[in-house]
Amino acid sequence: MPKFAYTAIDSSGATVNGKTSAETVGAVRAVLIAKDLVPLNITETVSGININLGKPKLKKKELMHFSRQLSVFVKAGISIIEALETIAEEAQDRVMRKVISEMIDDLRQGSTFIDAANKHPDAFPPYYLGVLGSAELTGNLDDTLDKLATYIDRDLTAKQKVTAALAYPGVVIGMAFVTVFVLAGYVLPQFKTLFEELGSDLPFSTKMLLAFSSLFGSLWYVTVLGFASIVGVFVYLGSSTGKKVRDKLMLNLPIIKGIVHYSILERFCRVLAALVEGGVALPEAMRVTIDSTSNSVFTERLEEARQAMIGGAGFTAPLVETELFPGAARQMFKVGEETGTLDKQLEVAAIYFDRELEVRIKRFTNAFEPAMIVFVGAIVGFVAVALVQAMYGIIGGIKEQ
Repeated sequence: MPKFAYTAIDSSGATVNGKTSAETVGAVRAVLIAKDLVPLNITETVSGININLGKPKLKKKELMHFSRQLSVFVKAGISIIEALETIAEEAQDRVMRKVISEMIDDLRQGSTFIDAANKHPDAFPPYYLGVLGSAELTGNLDDTLDKLATYIDRDLTAKQKVTAALAYPGVVIGMAFVTVFVLAGYVLPQFKTLFEELGSDLPFSTKMLLAFSSLFGSLWYVTVLGFASIVGVFVYLGSSTGKKVRDKLMLNLPIIKGIVHYSILERFCRVLAALVEGGVALPEAMRVTIDSTSNSVFTERLEEARQAMIGGAGFTAPLVETELFPGAARQMFKVGEETGTLDKQLEVAAIYFDRELEVRIKRFTNAFEPAMIVFVGAIVGFVAVALVQAMYGIIGGIKEQ
């Protein structure tokens, strides 16, 4: 059970400091009030050191399960507090239990469900809170929670596809470089000593190979400089300035750009569809959706489109001007805007982008695998041929003697 340090005022006006164990801050506050103490500050402690843990991070998978469970309880007519208490008792994730316990405390003090959830922005994404706020007003909380759970499930599946597709080449290339470094840094120097002792005339391919291996020996600083440069590039791309460069690069790399582009479009349509269907006003729905978009190129262009929408330009025309959406999606948006079925058309567009994403991932995998086989085979083959040629040259020289 978590421990808390507190500062309070007793009935005589004196300041009281102490520590106690409880499930949540609210539980500590209740205990202090029961002792006729007025709490001033309550902080969770770890190993006796007071720390401010900030807002907890909640895994999306846990949020999906939470939404699905709460939907079932609400649909069965169980009160929100009782449902949350049951979910908290069964929850395995510590962060999930902490968030739910604090929400229960707020609900008991008179807060609404959405107000209690709004106090945990790091646990609940903006689009999630936006949809919940509209659902609570319309009394359609159970269906909305179920739809949110379905959306999160699809979002997790899409992210797993993209992550697997982009991680695969990194792993293969990394293994290829490890193989080269082992050969050049350990195996080849052994042969170099042997060749120098025999004093044989080496073929050109072997000389090239030995020259490369010298980078790991006498010219080690060149290798260190190369690694430092690579690390520096990654650090720069992770900075706020480099992020824009990285985002533009990801949208222009052959083959990969299709995967990145369609994954962003799929998420955009999925989030916006959930918000519009939940009754969130379009300008606010666009703002929340844009905030959930990680690519700066999309963020800038979509914000321009949002401002045009606020200015009365409609929905489809500003998105067309961004040049981010293919023709099929633009047609869906137009139909949805003209017929008043924008949420349905956005959902259809999300499904379309999800299928296109699968096609591009498969195409990338099919193109990458043979290319990497050829690449790794060429490196290993070159090393083998260079060494075999050198050995044949040495054997031939010995026979002539």
